[in-house]
Parts: sequence; C-alpha cells; structure tokens
Amino acid sequence: MAQTDQFTPTLARVWLGAVGTTAPAGPTIAMGTGWRDVGHFTPDSLNWETNPEFEEATSHQSDFPIASWQTSDGATLEVDLYEWSGENFRAVFGGGTVTKITPAGSPAPPPYYKFTPPKVGGREEVAVVVEMINGARHLRRIIPRAQQVEGVTQSLNKSESSILPLRLKVLGSDLADPWYDYNDFPSFEPPTP
Repeated sequence: MAQTDQFTPTLARVWLGAVGTTAPAGPTIAMGTGWRDVGHFTPDSLNWETNPEFEEATSHQSDFPIASWQTSDGATLEVDLYEWSGENFRAVFGGGTVTKITPAGSPAPPPYYKFTPPKVGGREEVAVVVEMINGARHLRRIIPRAQQVEGVTQSLNKSESSILPLRLKVLGSDLADPWYDYNDFPSFEPPTP
C-alpha cells in the first residue's frame, strides 16, 4: 500500500436535508439547494459504524459454524455538534417545533424561542451528506434516509462547552442504496483485466 492511499479527513462537514433532496453527484460537485451545514462539531466525534447481523448453523461434528447467512444490515452515524440552533435541536431530537414568542409590553421585551420535542410517532427522517477532505482528496458519504433513534444525553457543566449529540440510524429502501460513497482516490481505479 502506498502512503498516498491513506486517508486522514483533516476537514469534515455534515450536511442535512429533507428526504428527497438531490444529493451531489460526485465528491467535489457543489452542494445544491436544500442542504444545510450543521456547523462546528468536535474533532474526535465523527464516527461511522456498520452493523450486519448473521445467523449460523452449527454441527456437533465441527467446532466452527458449518454455514452462516446475513439476516439484516444496519449503519449509524454519530457526531457531537457545538452549534446550538433551532435546526440542530430538531436534528438531534428527531424533529419537534421551534416557535418564536414575542411578548407584549412597553417597552417591548425581546423575543424568545420555545423548542418542543417530537411526540411519539412524530420523529422525522433526514437526508445526510458527510463531506471529508484531505488536501486534494475528497470523499462524500451519501445517506438518502436516516432517523435519530436514540435518547439524548447532554452535559451542562460549567467547565466545558455543551454539545448536541447527533446520532442517526441509516434507513433502507427498495428503491435506492441505503448509503454510498463518492471519492476521487486513484487507488479505487478498478484493475485492468
């Protein structure tokens, strides 16, 4: 393996959009309308995990399974967001509403905002693009459908910035790939037969 085949994403961005938002058709194509950059996140929190599940057939005559088959697949994306915004709260909590409240009075008090998390059955799906860059090398992971499916734990300590833990589970479809990557790495060139 050549040293240039290694990839360290020195710059990364996470983009969210409504399900059905047109994803960029390549690793360096400009992001289209409908995508929103979630902003700053901790440098050590961007994680991707796949979760295939298998069943096995065992035999008294073998110490190893004699057959195995995949029964399901899964993948999750996680990142810890620094930026507290109404849209990031909606993403982290799986939906909900943000309402601007303008109180009456003279002089008029400043407006404030109310966030209400989604009710049971009210979680929303999102589309995701994870963009990773290392110099002249680019990788984009496209996730057409994902949903926040975990509880939210927030640390609200005086000694550190509080983060919003975005945890997304990839959802499948019979119409499209559940996730896929675009990159411009020469090492992905298929071998010549």
